[in-house]
Amino acid sequence: MKKGEEIRVAKISTIVLGLISILLGIAFQGQNVAVLVGLAFSIAASSNFPALILATYWKRATTSGVVASMVVGALSSVMLIGLSPTVMVDILHCEYCIFPFKNPGIFTIPGSFIVGIFVSLLTKDPNAQHKYSDLLKKMAS
Repeated sequence: MKKGEEIRVAKISTIVLGLISILLGIAFQGQNVAVLVGLAFSIAASSNFPALILATYWKRATTSGVVASMVVGALSSVMLIGLSPTVMVDILHCEYCIFPFKNPGIFTIPGSFIVGIFVSLLTKDPNAQHKYSDLLKKMAS
């Protein structure tokens, strides 16, 4: 991908994410801010925490495993938030919700770890252990 294309994609992504944020802000207007912050932390923790821990402390973690962990963590937490009482009952005014918990982190964080470990064990990265050793040497010095 050329540099000009990367900049164009970054600009388009920024605009799209900004519009999505505005729409979500309007949709969640009457909600408790503490609940919304908890949901944001759930998404962040589900996508970032397992990836950071695996990449830092497990020498067999591969790039594919870490990326899969991040994608599954983010998508599963967003999906379960959409199916939770916060969205289905409070926003959409449904009488029931599919996922009974308001915060999905207790399920999505372990799920992200499991996916990261599973994908890392299935994919081969011959340089992963070498990169891990180099990282440990850099951290020690």
